[in-house]
Amino acid sequence: MMVGFWKTKRFLGCLIIALSVVLSLTGCNTSSQEKVEDLEFDIATTEDIPEALQRIIDEKKADPFKLTYSNDGLLYVVVGYGTQDTGGYSIQVPECYRTEDSIVVDTELIGPSAEEAATQTYPYVVLVLTDISLPVMFE
Repeated sequence: MMVGFWKTKRFLGCLIIALSVVLSLTGCNTSSQEKVEDLEFDIATTEDIPEALQRIIDEKKADPFKLTYSNDGLLYVVVGYGTQDTGGYSIQVPECYRTEDSIVVDTELIGPSAEEAATQTYPYVVLVLTDISLPVMFE
């Protein structure tokens, strides 16, 4: 009877230690998402987009997509919202910042007014940043 008690006590002790280790590892790993600095970016016009990137966008624009493209020290971050049945959409970029190990980009599609004509459109935005060789996380 006494042996079973000590085995149970040892098992519970090991379980508590294991849970403490797991919680400390997951709880302390938030620094990778903490903002280090806001990043400056430009919104590319059609003329600013490299031809190879424009071809990729044209192939993907019918469906929602997110992609990055590096060229000549610049990073192009592209977010497309797929086929929309009317014109008049705009895209806002509430956040673009660097963490210790990534670039975080958040975009929002803003709907048209009720008077917009029914024409099929493919809203997308192309952000241009200095390429700092970090992966991009889309919010």
